Amino acid sequence: MKHFLLLPLFFFLSSFGQDPNFHIYLCFGQSNMEGQGKIEKQDQVEVPRFQVFQALDCPNLGREKAKWYPAVAPTCQCYSKLSPADYFGRTMVEKLPDSIRIGIIHVAVSGCDIRLFDKDLYHLYDSTYNETWYTSRVAAYGGNPYQYMMELARLAQKDGIIKGILLHQGETNTGQEMWLSYVKKIYEDMHRDLALKSPVPLLAGEVVSAPNNCCSIMNNIIYRLPDSIASARVISSQGCTAQDNAHFDAEGYREMGRRYAATMLKVMGYREKKKKK
Repeated sequence: MKHFLLLPLFFFLSSFGQDPNFHIYLCFGQSNMEGQGKIEKQDQVEVPRFQVFQALDCPNLGREKAKWYPAVAPTCQCYSKLSPADYFGRTMVEKLPDSIRIGIIHVAVSGCDIRLFDKDLYHLYDSTYNETWYTSRVAAYGGNPYQYMMELARLAQKDGIIKGILLHQGETNTGQEMWLSYVKKIYEDMHRDLALKSPVPLLAGEVVSAPNNCCSIMNNIIYRLPDSIASARVISSQGCTAQDNAHFDAEGYREMGRRYAATMLKVMGYREKKKKK
């Protein structure tokens, strides 16, 4: 196991939480955050100190909404698949001190426009695709995924501290420069609605960048997110393998998750100790 050294950099803190060592992350976006990767045995091994705050009642998984469970895939919906959130959490607990636990709140909707998560505009995008695969996902979150996630987050704040936000979205908004302002509004709304005292890191993943994909031009826009949100960091998708022209494959999701974690660890001030010669 690799060990990390804490550097004297500042942390992003909120004033909530019964356990300051329980770090909670909000995960939202569209299909790649929801998870489309094949779940394998390694993805269902329980990892101590990594938990998911269940978003939906899932009898098939033996989980109930708004309760903490070991975070094994699927962590988003009852029948979703492997996502970047899975290996973000697994990597974080591997690298952080044993005293720290990681929890995720995972709400994502395949195919959604980013404005489905705008508290003021969501109703204009809840039927973007008038097909069951889409409308049923939105309906599962009470028709308002943003508000649904905020309600879960307020409950989770009784147990720990929200330390960051993970976003993977952009395919549906490919080429739209206004995406930057849409994300900024949602990010700021989250801070107000959860009474976060300091700006927590926003980690935004690039879309699939492999040749012949549908949406790689969006990465040029995603790359500029730190220009409008100072605490934003962009997670590169270069070299991450894909199963089609829009979605990563299982190993691609694992690698993206590891990269989200590596970025968060750097923001927190952790770096890998150099091995003695």
